[in-house]
Amino acid sequence: MSVNLYNTGVSGLLASQQQLATTGNNIANVNTEGYTRQRAEQNATTGIYSGGNFIGSGTYIEDISRVYDQFSYKEQLLSQTSLSHADSLNVDLGQLDQMMTFSGGAINTSITSFYEAINSISDNPSDLGLRNMAISQAQILSDDLNSMNENLNQIVKSTNGEIAEIAGHISDISAEIGKINEQILFSQHSVQGQPNDLLDARDSLVNELSQYTSVNTIVDNLGVMTVMIGNGSTLVAGTTSLSVGVQAGDPDPNQTVLSIVGPNSSVYLNGSTVGGVLAAKYEFRDEHVAEVQSEMNRIAMAISGTINDAQHSGLDLNNEEGQNFFTDINTPLLEQSRVFSSSKNTGTSESSVTITDITKVPTDEFMVEFDGTNYTMTNLTDNSTLDLGTPGSLNTNAADTYGFQFNEDSGTPAAGDVFIIKPTHNSAALMDVSLTQASGLAASSAIDVTASTTNIGGASVEISNVIGATDARQYAIDNNLAVDIYETTPGSFAYRVYDSSTSTDIATGSYVLGSSVTVELPPGVADFSIEIQGNPSGASAIAPETFSISDSFGTGNNKNSLFLGLTQEQGILNGGKDSFTQGLSISTATVGSAAKSAELTESTAQALFTQAYNRNQSTSGVNLDEEAANLLKYQQAYQAASQIISTANTIFETLLSAVR
Repeated sequence: MSVNLYNTGVSGLLASQQQLATTGNNIANVNTEGYTRQRAEQNATTGIYSGGNFIGSGTYIEDISRVYDQFSYKEQLLSQTSLSHADSLNVDLGQLDQMMTFSGGAINTSITSFYEAINSISDNPSDLGLRNMAISQAQILSDDLNSMNENLNQIVKSTNGEIAEIAGHISDISAEIGKINEQILFSQHSVQGQPNDLLDARDSLVNELSQYTSVNTIVDNLGVMTVMIGNGSTLVAGTTSLSVGVQAGDPDPNQTVLSIVGPNSSVYLNGSTVGGVLAAKYEFRDEHVAEVQSEMNRIAMAISGTINDAQHSGLDLNNEEGQNFFTDINTPLLEQSRVFSSSKNTGTSESSVTITDITKVPTDEFMVEFDGTNYTMTNLTDNSTLDLGTPGSLNTNAADTYGFQFNEDSGTPAAGDVFIIKPTHNSAALMDVSLTQASGLAASSAIDVTASTTNIGGASVEISNVIGATDARQYAIDNNLAVDIYETTPGSFAYRVYDSSTSTDIATGSYVLGSSVTVELPPGVADFSIEIQGNPSGASAIAPETFSISDSFGTGNNKNSLFLGLTQEQGILNGGKDSFTQGLSISTATVGSAAKSAELTESTAQALFTQAYNRNQSTSGVNLDEEAANLLKYQQAYQAASQIISTANTIFETLLSAVR
């Protein structure tokens, strides 16, 4: 009996010792990141049958288990992924907002200063000093847009570098999880019990992985974990770990892409849907930065194209048509840089894009596909499509809708060929001041309209557009242009444009009160156009109101410089609704709004993560108060078990003494 009592006491002593050791380990690891509280699972040993009864024979520790709640742990992983995504986007958009506020403000100031210089020329058109100042301010504006574009390029490069670095971290984590899986598998075959520290280490790695991407895990009956990221792409399969690779984008090499890389193959991984920091980087690069860069390019294109067109409509101090102030928006280099060809194309076609109407050009990107018969263009923002026609017979659908024309420069396309179009690409990067001589600034108008002194009604004739100043001027001189307007019936009016020296009609027509009519001259291939409107007093062909169109060049003529100045407030962007500065302000405000939204999202994600973390810690975390109570309890149990052993020893000694 004393022997059984002795064994019972020893089992209690050993069990209490292991309970104390487990409690002590919990206390020691209270500040260990990723540690899961452990618990000694204690059970009673099978009783011994004696004297018709089962007498208890002690206790034993069956296992040292982790106090682990799978639901709360996975909730924490999901919250961690959301928080990391929101935090990364908040930081990046905050930096972009600061840059837009500073650089956008500088560009806005440069636009204002440039137009102030242009307007000052209107007061003294022949002053070379004022003209040189306008050229200097134009260079500052160009430099500011160049700098802004370079800053955005650096952000893209930096983001690509961060994506590559994150992909490397994910690959390292994958390799470590694979090694731990192998160790767990070995331990399951060689020893009894759970390798708790290995399980904690693996969960810590999965938790770190959840910062970079969304994670889903499956553990088999041997304790080996399969890890999937994103939308179900396998990263770790048992003891086999795969890696995440980064490749240059196709067709745009700056849009780097991801893939899951195995021993013999690789599978594309959609970076924008993987979640976590990775998805935030892709969203920041491909949506926010790309939109800002496209808008800056469009503003640069609009300024260059508008000012250049205004230059061509006037005459410089040398009585010559004004030349480009800024880089031509349709140089061969710019036209070709707007098209990216896929490396998978099997045809030999080389393409380009020509801007035809700045007011229609969007910031969207487009994809052109050749199916073997026709070209089809898809707007990648709203997925709308346009038929562009067949090779050698392209239509003007793109020009009519989006203000640019897709061109076939050379070669032959093959079925399946794909091209990406970025209509505004490189406009800010390649913007420069082309005008070098102050005398070349076209301040004078080429032609002007003069009303007859006998006109007393409300008719008017205005020059609405000049395509080529020299040709328009020469045509007006050669044809002694005049315009007659008279009322045919109440509310209806007739007009004729004619050569006043020969009375030969050049163009005739009519309009009604409240409307206007535009006449292109010469008809067919216009050098300029006039707009006719109003209510003339003449009531018949023998009593018209008359206007003459003639050469207006003069060094003191400031009409074209006034026209140049008016383009500052002219609606150019977004279908002619927004001026340059309005477009810049809208872009800056859009980034600011996105940054503020990201800040609020990050705050919400932080609160949700804190709740999930605390919920998980309430189960798996170490509570010092609880462990202190356990320490006292198991200490007392240890002491009591010692007393059992002491009692058994006394009984045994008494028995021995009785038989001596």
